[in-house]
Amino acid sequence: MSSALFTSPAPGHRAASPLAGMPGADHHDLIGQSHRRSQSYGITVTDEPDFSSPAHGVLPDALEENRFLFQHAAPVMETLYDQIVNTHSMVLLTSARGLVLHSLGDMDFLERASQVALTPGMDWSEKSKGTNAIGTALSEEEALTVHGGQHYMNANKFLTCSASPIFDPYGQVIGALDVTGDHRSYHQHTLALVRMSAQMIENHMFADIFPKAIRIHFHTRSEFLGTLVEGIAVFSPEGRFLSANRSAQFQIGLPFSALKAHTFSSLFGLPVSALFELFGGATPNPKQLCMHNGVSVWCRVKLKASNMWAAKPGAHTVEAPAQPQPAQAPAASQPEPLKQTGKKMQFSSLHYLDTGDAQVTSVIHKLRMVSGRDIPIMILGETGTGKDLLAQAIHGDSTRAAQPFVSVNCASIPDTLIESELFGYEEGAFTGARKKGSIGKILQAHGGTLFLDEIGDMPKHLQARLLRVLQERKVSPLGAGKEVEVDVAVVSATHKNLKDMIARGDFREDLYYRLNGLVVRLPALRERSDFELVVQKILLALSEGSQPVGVSAQVMDLFKRYAWPGNFRQLHNLLRTAVVMVGQDGVIDMSHLPDDFLEELDHQQVMAPPVAPVAPIVVPVDAAPACHPPEPVVELAAEGQKLQDVALSAMAQMLRLHKGNVSAAAKALGVSRNTIYRKKDQLPPDLLN
Repeated sequence: MSSALFTSPAPGHRAASPLAGMPGADHHDLIGQSHRRSQSYGITVTDEPDFSSPAHGVLPDALEENRFLFQHAAPVMETLYDQIVNTHSMVLLTSARGLVLHSLGDMDFLERASQVALTPGMDWSEKSKGTNAIGTALSEEEALTVHGGQHYMNANKFLTCSASPIFDPYGQVIGALDVTGDHRSYHQHTLALVRMSAQMIENHMFADIFPKAIRIHFHTRSEFLGTLVEGIAVFSPEGRFLSANRSAQFQIGLPFSALKAHTFSSLFGLPVSALFELFGGATPNPKQLCMHNGVSVWCRVKLKASNMWAAKPGAHTVEAPAQPQPAQAPAASQPEPLKQTGKKMQFSSLHYLDTGDAQVTSVIHKLRMVSGRDIPIMILGETGTGKDLLAQAIHGDSTRAAQPFVSVNCASIPDTLIESELFGYEEGAFTGARKKGSIGKILQAHGGTLFLDEIGDMPKHLQARLLRVLQERKVSPLGAGKEVEVDVAVVSATHKNLKDMIARGDFREDLYYRLNGLVVRLPALRERSDFELVVQKILLALSEGSQPVGVSAQVMDLFKRYAWPGNFRQLHNLLRTAVVMVGQDGVIDMSHLPDDFLEELDHQQVMAPPVAPVAPIVVPVDAAPACHPPEPVVELAAEGQKLQDVALSAMAQMLRLHKGNVSAAAKALGVSRNTIYRKKDQLPPDLLN
């Protein structure tokens, strides 16, 4: 293991000595200072443990607030616990304020820990418990061990605790990781394990929080690229420094605060444009660069990471180093979301889609259970709910991840071309065919995943051909006299009710049952419980590595009350425009929202059903010209009817009245034409002309 792991400075803090946190003069000074702080907080050594239950909602609120930390820390905690199991110990994760969020441990020791209130929901900051590894590590922003009698309160002196602060990619303390056990079973290497695990959590965060940045992975020894101890430095596309992990700070020789004044050029002596020449080839093997301090390092560069909210989202992919890895790399050096697949290593995509909504978590759990089994998957959900994104995540987590992912939108290809697009054709198969023909989308996906988007729009006469391909795993291109074997995993998606289509004879029942090995449904945006976190994640991606903008309380309240007919696609586009308009203001307010969105909000509020039963409400309409008959009233539904249904009903009535004239119907309802066009998929097709 590289010494960088033990000597790298914490972001924004002083460099740690090689023996930081271990018994020695510096350590005893830290303990002494902590005892003096404990006394100043009014704590006495004879205080009894506080067994009062946390206030109702404290722990759920803290978990929600720290969801980003928890989702990256949980798998690492499992790995760490596997290494200390049956040692009368436990692993704990806390917030930046010292509140215990989660714990894993041996049952016998968990019971003993509960005797001193060392359980989720309890406060273990210095102000609450005096000197202890969690609270003192957070106060000092430094990893350390508090052994037995070094604890301030007598009640805690049977413990030995080793804790490390966890820093987010912006250099701020986001929480702490701790291993606590019986002081009689103290092991001197426990703190090293905790430090390694904390650094692993920090490294996990980089790919998620800087989706469009330039990431440089480097180390003085090429065999350490791709391991826990590699340095990771992140720069904007223009070369401005954004962040660096602990190992990067140690190798560069500067703390986080000093690095903020630097650029890629000042640290590596090259213009950022040179990276595209050096690492932009087909096989960008690691190359040596010389840093400002004269140290030569091997580098691997990620020029543009994928982004789960961008126009073409996909799995996070990094090139594997050309040099062989150590024969016995540390078990902790390969984090759980990182998987080796051929010459590529890919970060699990499903992991990044799980933002806390119970329905989405259930979907992802089901998908993980069938991953790698080549079971056909059908994704249901409204337009814009992220069905294409989920399909790419399924592929990214599969054993086929290094092979092609080919998407076919059955609704966007003309009926006359979809057969040749799917199955391919031989040269001269039809007038206008390309020379040398085309292999078709299905054969392009050979070895990988074929995504059939909007499968409900596939013409009936092609459904039989697709069924035959899925049954026999062979494709016959147009004009060819032979069949070609094909191996694909199939994922399909639709916003339509295929069972209703089967009943009407519009979709083949045998094809439906061939495609629906596992059917999952993505909830609409308005149904999700993780709305605020989704907004934050989109804003992080849109900020391109700079400090993300915020959303005012008034705007967030409006967002939560809005129906979002366009779902994520609509939300992403609205936020993208708002981020551009915000500029240096930092917070999205009402002035940054587009007029048509505000108009639709006003109309939605006008059409909202009453809280209590009252007489039917009429929707205000513009005064009609004298030559027209009076407009009939549009009655709203009774109490309890969904607002979305009310709005659609009103639009349908007005379209019928105006014989499908969208402009006239929009004017009568007092909304823009775009409002009606956005709902066209939910309106009877015969109403629009």
